[in-house]
Amino acid sequence: MSKIEQSWYKKFSLITLLLLPLSGLFWLISSLRTLCYKLGVLKSYQGAVPVIVVGNISVGGNGKTPFVIWLVQHLQQKGLKVGVLSRGYGGKSDSYPLNVDKTVTCEQAGDEPVLIQRRLGCPVVVGPDRTQNIKMLCAQNKLDVIISDDGMQHYKMARSIECCIVDSERRFGNGLLMPAGPLRETQKRLNAVDLVIENGGEHEFNYQLQASPLLLVANGKQAQQPLLKGHAVSAIGNPKRFERTLTAQGIELLSTVHYRDHYAYSVTDFEKYNEEAVFMTEKDAVKCHTFAKPTWYFLPVDAKPSTAVINKLNLLLKEKGILDGL
Repeated sequence: MSKIEQSWYKKFSLITLLLLPLSGLFWLISSLRTLCYKLGVLKSYQGAVPVIVVGNISVGGNGKTPFVIWLVQHLQQKGLKVGVLSRGYGGKSDSYPLNVDKTVTCEQAGDEPVLIQRRLGCPVVVGPDRTQNIKMLCAQNKLDVIISDDGMQHYKMARSIECCIVDSERRFGNGLLMPAGPLRETQKRLNAVDLVIENGGEHEFNYQLQASPLLLVANGKQAQQPLLKGHAVSAIGNPKRFERTLTAQGIELLSTVHYRDHYAYSVTDFEKYNEEAVFMTEKDAVKCHTFAKPTWYFLPVDAKPSTAVINKLNLLLKEKGILDGL
């Protein structure tokens, strides 16, 4: 994490002061853009099927992916055919939109889309142009609904429901817009969101992340013996939560290393650990399985939404005509 990013979650500093004018400019440009969509000067694209956006108003990982996975499964259990679209941050493909299948790598599509596809096997398309992503999803699949992993600020994409994820620990940092703070939009934006959900915390509308037994990075099989100590390596938005989960399982962390979100690992990043145990998240594991040692493990987590979240979401699905007779 850079010094600028660190300043977002600390008291007001010189860095913050120096960046405030740029935040003012960011607010002006983004406000004018939003106004243009409200007035119809800029047009939103309405696809053939409804879109549910799972996003946030801040940069950095807030735990959206576990909720996206849960939401896909929730809708599938209701008999709906679901597709997922994503910007594919961190990936570089020769062409877009890119249909993510078992042959597509994290280097091409980004870590989160690959994780979602491998977990669920549902249609996933990535690319910077979400309109083209929607068109490809609908052209290649018979879908009832599309979930957009992020994209709340992509107003060119019309949406039926917006779910905003808030990290209960980091929340909104210093409350300032980029680059002086972590916010893409002001907190007033939450008033227009259909459902604001806390990742963790005690709020009525929340979901908790529940960990499953550790699995081997190389092949996804369950660890056969109790693990007592090792090194935690992560490239996610809030690594402290991941590390607390490991220690809660009785694992002694010999060291902790944090890389920037979506960091592209190489084998050299792990040379110092030799044959000692290394623990990582599932999001990290999809980038490391091709060169993983037998002593590397990842911690799968699943989102468990509160009853209030499920009931509110089901009501929204019915109101928007996505589900009938619920």
